[in-house]
Parts: sequence; structure tokens; C-alpha cells
Amino acid sequence: MLRMILAVTTMALAAWTPTSSAAETTPASTPTPSVTPTPVCPPALPITASLTGTTTTSLTISYSIFFRPPCGYDPPMTIRLFASRDDAVKWLNPVAEAVSGPEPNGTVTIDRLTPDTEYWYRFSDVEGRRDPYIVGGPARTLAPVACRATATIDARWGSGFVATATVRNTGTEPIDTWRVAWRWSGDERLQTVWCGVATTAGVDVTVGNASYNGTLAPGAATTFGLLVSSSAVPDGLTLACNR
Repeated sequence: MLRMILAVTTMALAAWTPTSSAAETTPASTPTPSVTPTPVCPPALPITASLTGTTTTSLTISYSIFFRPPCGYDPPMTIRLFASRDDAVKWLNPVAEAVSGPEPNGTVTIDRLTPDTEYWYRFSDVEGRRDPYIVGGPARTLAPVACRATATIDARWGSGFVATATVRNTGTEPIDTWRVAWRWSGDERLQTVWCGVATTAGVDVTVGNASYNGTLAPGAATTFGLLVSSSAVPDGLTLACNR
């Protein structure tokens, strides 16, 4: 009897297979997280800029973008002006701004500025990322030109005249360049000019200083001459002096 019981028990144990959960039989696979490689940016400024033009009320700034994101910028760029270097460093109280075009190399002119005033400039992109490197300046607008130009007609005949223009520095500071402009009222045509350099555009004429008479101390004056052809000689010329 005992042998029979042991035989039955052995057969039952051999037939029985314990069940396990899937977690116990197959280890769960852990997904490998994707890793975005950190870009290695070259050790160079992503953008450079310089002041390339000034007038009494405007500044022109040229820029070049060397790298695109993530190491640089995509144009357009916003250029902001500040009244002091401290404000520029802290991005506080911008006084004027302008937006560039889509070119990676271009120029931006910011106008409606105060004459004879220093400004500092900084760059940011359309996404609001501020360039941490460039704090440009001081960039000074030109002082108003204090000069006056008058003209006298020295000789006249039926088909033209000769005139002398006088340019005088009426300010308290020396000037190193001058330009005199006027507009013809009739069919006048400039034939030649001496002691100056002339450019014409239709009825508009501009005469700038020669290489030797551009600098005028306060109160000093210089002259240039004109030979003009015309069917009718005017009574005089109204000249505007500027830089």
C-alpha cells in the first residue's frame, strides 16, 4: 500500500508544472531614453557690428551674423539704443530701436535721434534672445552745422553769369567739411565750379569743399566760384549750408 501511495504521488508531482506571471517569466524591457547631443559651438562671437554712418539725427550700424542657432542668430535682428553704457549693460531704458532686414549681413539706420549725443547699442533676435557680447559705443550723432552761405553775381551777360559763394563758420567750434546746396528756378545749368566739388541732379545742385578749404575755424570763411549758363540771369541765389 505504501509503495502504491508513493508511486501515485511521484506521478502527480511530475505532471504538475507551476504557473508564473509574465512579469516573473520575462523581465520587462526598459526603454532607452533618447539623448540630444549638446552642440559644440566654436569659440567666436556669433555676431559683430560697427558704426558705419552718422548724421545729426541718425546712426547707421552694420552687422554680420556668423552662426545660426543654436550657436548664433537668425535675422532679422533688433538693434536698441541706450543713453548710457550702464543702461546698455543692464538692458534698461532703451531710447530708440530699429529692425534689420532678413540678410545675415546688412545695415540698420536708426533715426530721430538727438544731435551731438552719445548712444550705446545692443542686439537681440526675433525670439527675444539677447546677444550677451556686444555693447557698442559710444556712437555720437553729429553736432548741428553752424555755417552760412551767401552768393553774389559778379558778372552777367545774355546767356549766363559768374557768381561767387561765401561759406562762413558761424558757430563756436571748428568744422572740417561743408556742403552748400540750392535749386535752380529756371533753365540754369552749372558749367564749371572752382574751389569746390559739385554734383547735380536735375535742378538740384550741391557743392562741397575742396581738399584744401574744408576746415573753417569759428568766424572764418572761404569762397568758391560758379560759371552758369542761363537764358535769364536770376537776381540772386539762395544757398543752404550743411554737412
